[in-house]
Amino acid sequence: MVIQACNRIKELRTSRGLRQTELAKVMSVTRSSVNAWEMGISVPTAAKLVELSLFFHVSTDYILGLEDREQIALDGLDAEQKGILYALLQYFHKHPEG
Repeated sequence: MVIQACNRIKELRTSRGLRQTELAKVMSVTRSSVNAWEMGISVPTAAKLVELSLFFHVSTDYILGLEDREQIALDGLDAEQKGILYALLQYFHKHPEG
């Protein structure tokens, strides 16, 4: 599970174009803490895991590798923002080649 979590944290961070220092600032930890999470040297505390899931809009189970489908939580988004996301999803379903 640690191996999956370290890969997922790095994947989520890089897919959003964040550097380790940027994620560390958001999570109120050191860059070396984020590096340790991504290297599998340590794992985030339960509280930090929840913060990561809220920040990246994914479930804690996804970060831990307990589920394979990445799901995006829409909580906290207004109707307009949700509509934009749904329109993007429809576009990608119609144009799967990207």
